[in-house]
Amino acid sequence: MRNNIVAGNWKMNNDLSQTETLITSLKKQTQTSTAEVMIAPTYTNLWHAFEALRQSHIEVIAQNMHFAENGAYTGEVSAAMLASVGVQTVILGHSERRAYFNETDELLAKKVDTALAHDLRVIFCFGEELADRKANNHENVVASQIQNALFHLDASAFKNIVLAYEPVWAIGTGETASPEQAQDMHAFIRKTLDTKYGTETANSVSILYGGSVKPANAKEIFSKPDVDGGLIGGAALNAEDFYAIVNAF
Repeated sequence: MRNNIVAGNWKMNNDLSQTETLITSLKKQTQTSTAEVMIAPTYTNLWHAFEALRQSHIEVIAQNMHFAENGAYTGEVSAAMLASVGVQTVILGHSERRAYFNETDELLAKKVDTALAHDLRVIFCFGEELADRKANNHENVVASQIQNALFHLDASAFKNIVLAYEPVWAIGTGETASPEQAQDMHAFIRKTLDTKYGTETANSVSILYGGSVKPANAKEIFSKPDVDGGLIGGAALNAEDFYAIVNAF
């Protein structure tokens, strides 16, 4: 049975004081679902967040990591460094990393390999741009991103992989993705996995939706059979909104 997951990606937001305030607010919220709850603070606040939530059901995860074990990579953070402060899950391939830092499928394949070698669970992100959607090329783009970065893995690796579909065209563009469009793409993603790895593996992988999930639309989106949760951006910075999404299950 697949896990329901709601992961809050804080991106480059919240200094230490703001992190403390938000964590305090999160700890006051009541969870009525059985979903896994995760937050991804900035690197500088990972250890503090981990310590503050050590006795909590909230898992602290990382927003990114480098593929190398160590070396002359100024400003980067390794898998071992993340693990040393208690991190067990890392987001890789986020649309902003692809767009602003030119991360390619080939680079991401190396990152995935390193994360798995360090027993980190991976939330692997992918999704199409507006031009791809308008050209009706969205399925080809998504299939290519998944295949290029993940299809060198054995089926057994997918027990430590969560997929996160980000329709980039529906984030900050004025365009809106419907719950039906989310379901259609999630079903296609699962079919893509099925073709390569078989039905058992395809049906075991949690697929999250990352297209501007909010309290107002979370319940309808999460009700779709192939949507197993959400990768949440802006709404994750407000404790009440974030838990309204968690409780949408």
